Amino acid sequence: MNITEIALNFFNDLEGGKPWEICSNYCSEGATFSCQADLLADVKSIEAYAQWLNGLFTPVPDMHPEIKALATDSQRNSVSVVAVVHGTQSGEGGPVPPTNNKVAADYVYVMEFDGAKIRHMTKIWNDGHTLKQLGWA
Repeated sequence: MNITEIALNFFNDLEGGKPWEICSNYCSEGATFSCQADLLADVKSIEAYAQWLNGLFTPVPDMHPEIKALATDSQRNSVSVVAVVHGTQSGEGGPVPPTNNKVAADYVYVMEFDGAKIRHMTKIWNDGHTLKQLGWA
């Protein structure tokens, strides 16, 4: 399997709410994470990010991604996925009672590989815009 297929499988499992035990199969031990968004400022590992993301399925139970673009940079051994996450805040567990607001939030994952394993992932995302759409800010 090449890094494009690995990245796509990882993306689908991660965004599909699979537990870390499954998602970890695509990552190096201690794989790191970064994102310049206030909500994720303290999240430093892909494992911690996967757990955070999984928690969003309670307040936004229909959360699902729509991939807009997929690119592999063989020279830098990285794969980028451009996507929009869709969903409705109809479940309990958010910072406010269910708003029934819809979200359509753009984001990008840039996955850097060491061989066939993801060693680092950067998320590019405007958390403030997403929070406003959901009625959480």
